[in-house]
Amino acid sequence: MAPYFLRNLVPKREARAHDRPLLQVLASLTWIQWGHFWSGWLAWTCDAIDFFSVSLSVTRLQDQFGRSTHDITTAITLTLLFRSAGAVIFGIISDRYGRKWPLVLNLLMIAVLELGSGFVETFHAFLGVRSLFGIAMGGIWGLAAATALENLPVEVRGLASGVLQQGYAVGYLLAAVINLTLVPETSTTWRSLFWTASGISAFAAVIRMLLPESDVFIRAKAAERARGGSTKKKTQIFIHETWEMLKRHWLLCIYAILLMTGFNFLSHGSQDLYPTYLTNAKLFSDHNATVATIIGNCGMRTDPPCSGGAIAGWLSQYIGRRLTIIIFVLLIGAFIPLWILPTSFGALAAGAFCIQFGVQGAWGVIPIQLAEISPPAFRATFPGVAYQLGNVSSLPWYLPSHPALSIGPFRVIQMVSSASAQIEATGAANLHTTIKDHNGQIKTVSDYATVQGILIGVVAAFVLVITIIGPENYGSHFEKSKAAFEEGAGRGDLVEDENQTDGSPTGSRPASLQVVDEKRATPEPV
Repeated sequence: MAPYFLRNLVPKREARAHDRPLLQVLASLTWIQWGHFWSGWLAWTCDAIDFFSVSLSVTRLQDQFGRSTHDITTAITLTLLFRSAGAVIFGIISDRYGRKWPLVLNLLMIAVLELGSGFVETFHAFLGVRSLFGIAMGGIWGLAAATALENLPVEVRGLASGVLQQGYAVGYLLAAVINLTLVPETSTTWRSLFWTASGISAFAAVIRMLLPESDVFIRAKAAERARGGSTKKKTQIFIHETWEMLKRHWLLCIYAILLMTGFNFLSHGSQDLYPTYLTNAKLFSDHNATVATIIGNCGMRTDPPCSGGAIAGWLSQYIGRRLTIIIFVLLIGAFIPLWILPTSFGALAAGAFCIQFGVQGAWGVIPIQLAEISPPAFRATFPGVAYQLGNVSSLPWYLPSHPALSIGPFRVIQMVSSASAQIEATGAANLHTTIKDHNGQIKTVSDYATVQGILIGVVAAFVLVITIIGPENYGSHFEKSKAAFEEGAGRGDLVEDENQTDGSPTGSRPASLQVVDEKRATPEPV
């Protein structure tokens, strides 16, 4: 008999026996549910706008501070290094106190720090502000994903996962549009980009402020008030349940970090040095390399309903999370030759599109996959920390030489975090090939094509294996689990007599989430 992890790739038919058609579920969503989802999406989009403000302003920042490119990108490095701390801090606050106000606070911090970035006058002040921004930035993904997904019916969470993940790409495009249109027309140049991004983040905070708390926390807090629980007691329970969760799920934590390490290598290994590959190894002009990169990005940055992420998320609702990831990773492997072997503009651009469609398709399943395998009471902390720690293994895209990063733990983290781009750059520097230039002359170039093809092939194989052997909790009703400040949360206990917790026959959960109450005789695995 095949191992369990292979037999469990496709969800059992009974797991979807009571599911309603997707369009019917979408039509049944309330304005509050739509608001929760789009507020989470908007928060993730703002995260991207604020982050890419620096990378889109490198040249102007060089002129402002009189520094080299390497020095300016120190700000990006510091932001990335501090993200894991933010994921821990804001994830814990959210799982302890609720989704609403921690996300509002997180967005307001980002808005203030982005605004401050536009007012600094010295380079060291700029580095300090962007370091603090990294802490705030690290909290957004976990809180946004929890807010967007936990209030939706199970039947629509796959599609929602894919659309949510594409918010980051939309944020990049918005930042690029602002940089191309507003910045050249203002006397403050790069500062106007930061100020505009700050305003958008503040707007997102107001939107979340106007929406109610997540149903899960409304129910949990009402139950605690009925039992007479104090804030001090709830905090003590939260600490105990957090320790209980870590004792039970430490291996799952390691697995999730490894999974996200593979995914981040997959995306950054296929994206970060792609323009360099085209100009150095294929002798494209800067203009053609940029156009080819944009075409490739259309595989992940088209309108959300048409994106690889949204399609994969929708598909995962029917064939399962892991199988969907496996299919899209296999697509990546199949298109590697088209990505590296051609010499014409059209063929290489098509290869880039296909590769990025596969990469972002696999990524589109990640928010719901992490949410479902997470210890249910800790689905803001667990996915957020796993995501950011996985990112550390493949970021940043740059290896700056600023003295602030030359000592102590920063040097260690720097060596680890530069992995994907540094592997490709080092490999290409030591591996060469010959091609004909535009004049028909033989020219020796760095063989980025071979290096990137090998790296993406190896990483795709790693993601394939770790996905196959990993867990899946398809269709998990994690909204039924106890909140992290309730006893038994660390074990993944379900709410007792849930339908009566608020004195009503249906409780505070959306009606679309109640249809499976009667069929659940035993707890689902967590």
